[in-house]
Amino acid sequence: MRLRQAPDTIVTTLFIPTITDENYEPLAGVEVFGRRGSLSGVTDALGQVRLAAIQGDTLQLRALGVVVEQYVVRDDLAPFLLLSTKNPAVARLKPVRMLYNDARPDLTAASTQTIYNRDLNRLPVASFLNALSGRVAGMTTNQSSGQPGLDEVTPNLLGMRPLVVIDGIPRDLTIFDLEEIESVTVLKDALSTVMLGARSSNGVLNVTTRKGTPSLPRVSFTVQSAVQQPLKQPKALNAYNYSVLNNEARRNDGLAPGYSDAALQAYQDGSDPFGFPDVDWRKQVLKKSSRLDRYTLSATGGNSFSKYFVSLEHLSQSGLLKESDINPYSTTNTFKSYVVRSNVDLQLNAKLSAGIHLLGRIVDTNEPGLNALLDAANLGPGTATNSIFNALVNTPNNAYPIYNEDGSFGGSQAFQNNLWGQTINSGYQTSYRRDMLADFYLKRTLDEFVPGLYLKAVGSYYTNVSENINRSKVYPVFQRRTPVTNPVTYQQFGVVGQQINAVAGAVQFRTDYVELSAGYDHQFGAHGVNAVLLANRQNSVSGRNLPYTFTGGSGRLAYNFEEKYVAEFAFGLNGSNRYTSDDKPKLGFFPAAGLAWNISREEFMQSATWLSHLKLFGSYGKTGNDNPGDFVYIQRYFETGQPTFGTSGGTQAALSESALANTNITWEKANKLNAGIQGALLNGHLGFTLEYYNNKFYDLLIQRGRNTTLLGNFYPNENIGQNRYSGFTGQLTWQQGSQDFNYYVTGNIGIQKSEVLYADEVFRPYDWMRRTGQQVGQPFGYQADGLFQSADEIAGAATLVGYRPQPGDVRYKDLNSDGVIDQFDQAPMGTTKPLVPFGADFGVRFHSFDLSALVQGVLNRNIYLSGGAEYAFLNNNGVSQVFEQHLDRWTPDNPGASYPRLNIGSNPNNQAFSTYWQHRNNYARLKNVELGYSLPLSISRRVRVQGLRVFTSATNLVTVSEYSRIDPEVFNNGYPQQRLFNLGLNIKL
Repeated sequence: MRLRQAPDTIVTTLFIPTITDENYEPLAGVEVFGRRGSLSGVTDALGQVRLAAIQGDTLQLRALGVVVEQYVVRDDLAPFLLLSTKNPAVARLKPVRMLYNDARPDLTAASTQTIYNRDLNRLPVASFLNALSGRVAGMTTNQSSGQPGLDEVTPNLLGMRPLVVIDGIPRDLTIFDLEEIESVTVLKDALSTVMLGARSSNGVLNVTTRKGTPSLPRVSFTVQSAVQQPLKQPKALNAYNYSVLNNEARRNDGLAPGYSDAALQAYQDGSDPFGFPDVDWRKQVLKKSSRLDRYTLSATGGNSFSKYFVSLEHLSQSGLLKESDINPYSTTNTFKSYVVRSNVDLQLNAKLSAGIHLLGRIVDTNEPGLNALLDAANLGPGTATNSIFNALVNTPNNAYPIYNEDGSFGGSQAFQNNLWGQTINSGYQTSYRRDMLADFYLKRTLDEFVPGLYLKAVGSYYTNVSENINRSKVYPVFQRRTPVTNPVTYQQFGVVGQQINAVAGAVQFRTDYVELSAGYDHQFGAHGVNAVLLANRQNSVSGRNLPYTFTGGSGRLAYNFEEKYVAEFAFGLNGSNRYTSDDKPKLGFFPAAGLAWNISREEFMQSATWLSHLKLFGSYGKTGNDNPGDFVYIQRYFETGQPTFGTSGGTQAALSESALANTNITWEKANKLNAGIQGALLNGHLGFTLEYYNNKFYDLLIQRGRNTTLLGNFYPNENIGQNRYSGFTGQLTWQQGSQDFNYYVTGNIGIQKSEVLYADEVFRPYDWMRRTGQQVGQPFGYQADGLFQSADEIAGAATLVGYRPQPGDVRYKDLNSDGVIDQFDQAPMGTTKPLVPFGADFGVRFHSFDLSALVQGVLNRNIYLSGGAEYAFLNNNGVSQVFEQHLDRWTPDNPGASYPRLNIGSNPNNQAFSTYWQHRNNYARLKNVELGYSLPLSISRRVRVQGLRVFTSATNLVTVSEYSRIDPEVFNNGYPQQRLFNLGLNIKL
């Protein structure tokens, strides 16, 4: 910024910069040293400091005594001086967003990790969960579909799926404007989550939305447009190769070939495309690319009375399905969302503050209809798109022509649903979802009675309504018949039907939340106390279901002495209305405690100039997981139709007994131990965190393995299971830079081991059959031992009971040497090593250019391939598709094949659950690369903007996988993941 100088050009007027992080969030406590190295000031809660400076002065910015940045005062100096949260010292200035209050990073023993807005917005994604991939130590994410609107990742934190909490309230809401998120704080241990009580066991993704600050209005507009390209898909064989392999499979099964030599020749030379078609259905039905467009407008600012943050976003994402101009409506698969956020905070007087936080969301999806008048209740977003992708696996290239000679849709008795017709001529389906969220709070400080004391009341209401509209229509297909004499005739399958217009399901969900809390935060002398005590209630209703109500209280107390020693205690006392209260209270008590020691504050560490910060911390606690089902303690009966009694033909309504009631059911529990060390070295440039965890989950709801079928009924789940999850997580960061050059490198890793401690399993005569002691979710199956090569080899081998193998069939190990392959030969499949998720993030800024990259991956991971995309000729009476991997099938001339001999339909031996179809799936993915250019401030001011940045990025650019034939996350015929090439523009006013 330009400084106004006095006439002698030596003394300047007052300079008041605002010091923020890279997300423009104010940083309090930054020390600014000006001319001659003297302390000029410390930033306040708004990140502002009053300085006197002249041109050429060097401002040195320190966080907690560590020099983190230097700025030279000059005309193009921005009013906002940015510090990177990648620097460990700057990160320690940021408050840790706990569940119901904030804590200083040095003054808590809890295990947390925070991802800030700038990192979240690097990926053009709809859900904030997708933006966390590769950034959280100990968390894996798996995106099993790339379908617009259904492409959200499944997160797994230390072995469990975490709960999403937004602004202090558990919510089922993950797809909204990423720019409205200030941070996502990952809460990992019992101490950080136990205030949720019976919902605290799985960890928490604590989302904090952005709030305004007293400042001049700042407006930001971002526009992005991306091209999406599908990643790996199954590669189908052409009609000729399909027919050759089909004949071979039929011969292997002792059947006559289905294709004559003349037919094979016709498929090979393409002389009769209507009688002997060869259609690449993926090329016919799917586009090579699609679009994603995003527009975001936000504004923030305020004064001493009111602060605001408002944003408006529109996201439009098209899918891969082609469409035709024969329709006046769209039949492709699309996802569109509109999100508006308004966070307004008011300072009503010196002691009373209030807030109104609103969210509105509209989500619309579209896709083709279905060539069947299905029950409306079975339809929903993604149904038709999934149906088309399933048909792509089951439809060979020679099944039928796209169109017959007369222009009608091709088909046959075996294929009465033309794929192209289903894509463009089956009508369409739309789904609508409307969300409304309103949070209110009122806070009164009581400093006149006790300094640091306050009372706070919170109320929230959230509702959404979803509706599916089915406008499908049916159409006939025709199969050409070649008579001895002309003319050509066609056989019709199906009928012409009118387009229906039906509501395919409308569901309303609503939840209300109330909370009353008292808090205390004060430092007196060498002693500091941060505490909160609250009572809350959350009531949720979905459709016609009975309300699901959580009620209780919780609290947290943190004490520190001289900011060196920290003791912390937290508890949750709550429960739900899903349990009987006849012989036990509905509320459960869940305590946790932790200790921390800031070693670097000790006097004996002051001489260690290489050490900037060092903290030891640990916690232990009991957490809960509410997983009972709906009123399972009540014995229930359901109508089962109207059976006929006697010989007169009369009918009577009948009832059937559901699973046995469990009157002793309660919440699942976990005892969690966490210990870690955190520090920074070399003048704060190198930061590290290393943690160990050991979590025992018990009272898990499972069915007893030793139940008897003599009862003739289903047994209930009981609280008897026990599992253990243990391992290490670590994070390492190096950050260094100056006013014109800055870079960082950060990496994280997790080592996750699990063990089944107790499962009440049935007696198993051999050690390899026992589930207890194995990893949680460990698959068991036959141990493949190659392929049989000859009849002589088969004659001397153990074989599957009831199956007579042929050469080329899968051979299995006879583990108990009894001469047969049966359940006693099933053993653990795949690696038993700990799962290792990892990620790495890199960024550099040089003058006006910035570059960042993110890598994400997993080690010691297995995948199991099955179904129509893996097995040849599996479905549709043996006439489904085959793929490139089937060319390497076993024949006498190809004994080292990767695929067994071909056969028609299912094969109980070759397709048995075994290690033959399991593959190691270690992979690393270059998740995101972004290059940006920011217009120099001296130029942008000429066009009256505070900042202008152009950027381009690529998502899922490169993947290195141990099993490279398929995508490591999407396999078995899922909608493929997308590679995105994105171009964007951000303007700040």
